[in-house]
Amino acid sequence: MSIILFIIILGALILVHELGHFIAAKRAGVRVDEFGIGFPPRLWKKKVGETVYSINAFPVGGFVKIFGEDPSEESLKGKDSSRSLTHKKRIVQAWIIAAGVVFNLLFAWLLVSFGFMVGLPYSADDSINGARVQNPSLTITQVVPLSPAKIAGLKGGDIIMRLSSGADNLSNPKVETTQKFIASHEEIELAFIRGAEEKTVVMRGIDGAIDGRRAIGISMDIVGTLKLPIHEALYMGMKTTASITAAMAVGILEFFKNIFIGQADLKDISGPVGIVGIVSDASTLGFIHLLSLTAIISINLVIINLLPFPALDGGRLLFLLIEAIKRSPIKPAVANATNGIGFLILIAFMVFITFNDVMKLIQW
Repeated sequence: MSIILFIIILGALILVHELGHFIAAKRAGVRVDEFGIGFPPRLWKKKVGETVYSINAFPVGGFVKIFGEDPSEESLKGKDSSRSLTHKKRIVQAWIIAAGVVFNLLFAWLLVSFGFMVGLPYSADDSINGARVQNPSLTITQVVPLSPAKIAGLKGGDIIMRLSSGADNLSNPKVETTQKFIASHEEIELAFIRGAEEKTVVMRGIDGAIDGRRAIGISMDIVGTLKLPIHEALYMGMKTTASITAAMAVGILEFFKNIFIGQADLKDISGPVGIVGIVSDASTLGFIHLLSLTAIISINLVIINLLPFPALDGGRLLFLLIEAIKRSPIKPAVANATNGIGFLILIAFMVFITFNDVMKLIQW
């Protein structure tokens, strides 16, 4: 089921991305040869005007064939070359190339906004909206890898109900009281709710783990549900999307900086196999958590796609910038070869990350 959910989420995000390119190209008068749902082989096609609309066998996202996206003799000098992407002004080309990530960002905004309309998990400690949070409870927000909590099976989103150790009990726990209880007992029994199911785990804390005190490796916050009217939800969705995008951009850039200086930790990243596990965790917590995860993945795709690397949208935008600076186009053979090499590197990197995910599962 988790794999199916992952395919649906990834397919929807790719389709939204390609729809952005498609609409921008159509509006700019660029010839679009095909807009496909899924990937070939084709199951069905219909030509409307100059564009073929197709449904394909592999239901993961879609694609759009824009005339002149990969420069060729026909797109440069053929009879329809005036409608080629390469013959449009560079600002128009840039918009068509960037439209995919713009649509992904808008999609994330709409998902987060919808979440606030129906009720989204939100910190009760927020100084502005904390008082409006309903049903606040102590929630695990992060679990440290290889920690006692991780080994015991705790996950982000679990709601802590009570703690006990021998004759000592802690009900209605708060962040500080829970930290003190864990620090003062060698072995604890922790009752929590995940989705609609209540579970119990027993674990031992690690002495001196945090600021000299015993800890089990979790971050916590008082989290409830924030439900807003439409106009406030749209505004809060925009703010939240912008905040997540900025934080994620800093994190990704920091990761690539660490790669160059040899300090990157590959445990921090996940490929398709790892994301399937994350989707599984989110689905057990409920629809809203799955919705939030979809928005986060969409934002992640925005940032990754904007990296100035060949074969990515950011690489194509970089080529346009170079052409604008040198006031002449890059030779098609050079552009196509560079994008081809970039694509192969991306595939190799994805294979490596997938292998890393599998090894983490084996070790676990």
